[in-house]
Amino acid sequence: MPCITYFFFRFDKNLTEQSAYMQIPSLSDIKRAHQRISKYLETTPVMVSQSIDEISGANVFFKCENFQKTGSFKLRGATNAIFSIRPEERTNGFATHSSGNHAQAVAYAARLAGTKAYIVMPNNAPEVKKKAVKGYGGEIVFCEPNEEARVKTCDELIAKTGAIFISPFHHTDIIAGQATAAKELIEEVNDLDVIMTPVGGGGLAAGTALAVNYLSPNIRVVLGEPKNADDTYQSFKKGSILPVNNPDTIADGLKVTVGELNFEIIQKHVSDVVTVTEKEIITAMRHIWERMKIVVEPSTAVPFAALLKRKAEFEGKKVGIILTGGNVDLGNLPFQ
Repeated sequence: MPCITYFFFRFDKNLTEQSAYMQIPSLSDIKRAHQRISKYLETTPVMVSQSIDEISGANVFFKCENFQKTGSFKLRGATNAIFSIRPEERTNGFATHSSGNHAQAVAYAARLAGTKAYIVMPNNAPEVKKKAVKGYGGEIVFCEPNEEARVKTCDELIAKTGAIFISPFHHTDIIAGQATAAKELIEEVNDLDVIMTPVGGGGLAAGTALAVNYLSPNIRVVLGEPKNADDTYQSFKKGSILPVNNPDTIADGLKVTVGELNFEIIQKHVSDVVTVTEKEIITAMRHIWERMKIVVEPSTAVPFAALLKRKAEFEGKKVGIILTGGNVDLGNLPFQ
């Protein structure tokens, strides 16, 4: 049966939390999302490297969402969410808060839908991501670099414009859209033992876990997370959500607290969450740049860093890793 999402407006609550009830996406929801968004997106390649395999001791298959339009997987969820809404309801545009990749995705998808995008970004977001949002036609409002400021500023923007909020991760349509990356990977590479993704808000992590559960439940799902922003790891151990506390990591896309619906899925369908240090992230990022000859951002390197940290666990295994994005500030690389 298809998932049904109900909405009502809670004027005593944050406007960015208007969904009253959300169900976990079904396989039908994921397939329908894939059909809905396929004409707008690239089917990104799966790449391999003998050198990477030698470094890791595993057979690694990189699903290259860094080659996706707008430079990240985020376009999958944003496009699914926006095009799930009827054209006559898009008049006032869409709003979101994001450090960059989701911001770009919403701006791009809103332009495809013929409407406006209002984007709240932290004032310390990478310049390359700010420029990209403007390039896709998004109207940016800056805020202080913390979760409370993001939500408050976005609420004020929605109240002013009447725009529809597109959650970066905590939404049924977002999760279903992000799940399509893992769906493509599973369909292209047979007999994977493990699929790994980074985890921040958890949209991709939850979507991947669902796709695996529905399509190939023998695959283990393992998440990578920065040690300096390890709310999902701590929450996973405790069994309830612990908000992120003063995250300080180079992986700017992973600084947010995992969403409630996302965490529910992660608890049920994820095998493990592995934390990695800043040095381990940079080392993994450098390996991908040097050996694969492709551009990835720090958040993208986190699951590969987790694999390298646990080499013995993954030795000889077929491991799929979703390379989540390539929107890196080339003037501020961490390798020096």
